[in-house]
Amino acid sequence: MSNLKKIKSALISVFHKDGLEAIVKQLDHLGITIYSTGGTENFIKNLGINVVPVEDVTSYPSILGGRVKTLHPKVFGGILNRQENESDIQELKEYNIPQIDLVIVDLYPFEKTVASGASEQDIIEKIDIGGISLIRAAAKNFKDTVIVSSMNQYPDFLELLENKKGETSLSDRKKLAAKAFNISSHYDTAIFNYFNEEETTLKISESQSITLRYGENPHQKGYFYGDLNAMFDQLHGKELSYNNLLDVDAAVNLINEFAGELPTFAILKHNNACGFAQRETVYKAYVDALAGDPVSAFGGILITNTKIDKQTAEEIHQLFCEVVIAPSYEEEALNILQEKKNRIILIQKPTTVSKQTIRTALNGYLVQDKDQATDSIKNLSYATTKKPSERELEDLLFASKICKHTKSNTIVLVKNKQLCASGTGQTSRIDALKQAIEKSTSFKFSLNGAVMASDAFFPFPDCVEIAANAGITSVIQPGGSIKDQLSIDFCNKNNLSMVVTGIRHFKH
Repeated sequence: MSNLKKIKSALISVFHKDGLEAIVKQLDHLGITIYSTGGTENFIKNLGINVVPVEDVTSYPSILGGRVKTLHPKVFGGILNRQENESDIQELKEYNIPQIDLVIVDLYPFEKTVASGASEQDIIEKIDIGGISLIRAAAKNFKDTVIVSSMNQYPDFLELLENKKGETSLSDRKKLAAKAFNISSHYDTAIFNYFNEEETTLKISESQSITLRYGENPHQKGYFYGDLNAMFDQLHGKELSYNNLLDVDAAVNLINEFAGELPTFAILKHNNACGFAQRETVYKAYVDALAGDPVSAFGGILITNTKIDKQTAEEIHQLFCEVVIAPSYEEEALNILQEKKNRIILIQKPTTVSKQTIRTALNGYLVQDKDQATDSIKNLSYATTKKPSERELEDLLFASKICKHTKSNTIVLVKNKQLCASGTGQTSRIDALKQAIEKSTSFKFSLNGAVMASDAFFPFPDCVEIAANAGITSVIQPGGSIKDQLSIDFCNKNNLSMVVTGIRHFKH
């Protein structure tokens, strides 16, 4: 027997009516009986198209302020009956239940209502009961029933109606059923996460996704789940890759530490800052950030907290870089940057991001709060007899912010709000420091008067001794080692200042 089925009747009850008119008119053109209720019924009537009120089928009006409209055996029997089951056919006749071949239903905008800051009562009223039940019923019975569960499906469904003249294949119906269960599960997840306060169950659902060119390497598949358009306007360039997105995430997290401050520029490679500076102008900030490591900057990610002007764009244009991110661009600057065909140019928009990080581990997931603690003067303890100067104190806090966003073990060296170098991702803190000193020396930085930031405590005084020999005069670190005093004593004897934050910033 053919799996093609002719739609003869439809139930339509939707919250969003944009795009519905063309479908209703096509259904009417095909001679399909339409059942509806409430605002959708009035919408169809106003189009001059015949519609059968659901109340005429159920003999019950909409009750409880519209909370109960379609929850009735005559509605669900019409949707859930198995059209090749003789018992079901007889029961439809016995109870005078109309066959319903097509259900077009969407859901109340629960997530948008929550996001709007509405009252709890308004949010509760946006928990759909009838709609979600109709969607699940029609999707379950996909062998006989067609379900259209979102206005986003209207264009494709209209094309299907027109091309097949009201007929659908089993494949058509199953695909629409899958979309319906995707929508219903996402909706229920959003409701659960709104109510959940126990933090013992992890439920994640993202309805938007992008298929990437590949994952971390060409032989790996890659996907991004989320709404990038809410965070960026892409003005130019190729599609963002998996690795681009990891670097962009690191860049955004870092630059957000400097929101509202003087022009600040960061250059990142493999999630770590290789160049960073804050200056009176964005041009000077970029030039000094690039000076921190012009070699690693090749193919890097550039980000700033202020508008990029023409002068800065001319400098950037001399560098091969994958991505440039800024809150805005001068028109002339944008024209210059767009001369490289593949260069990705993004405008970063204000948006809310997750306060948690989630990653796979072993046969499950690791979830934690994001490190939102930013060191400030308020949480500093002065560990040494000598206190840092005002300039050193500013550099220490500046270095600490960079350190927080650098892979552990890390040491960050800063002078005059410019990153001189960092040691990143080392198995030993001494190795991280030696790497940073060697790197800064190779790029002709003088570390006399520079400051050092560490993401974790010093178990021995070896690091502060190496730092002092390199010319570093002040140190910021979390403290917490049972041998803290050894490092403090060395600093006191050698005229270094040290501040302790009490907050560790591991980043694995």
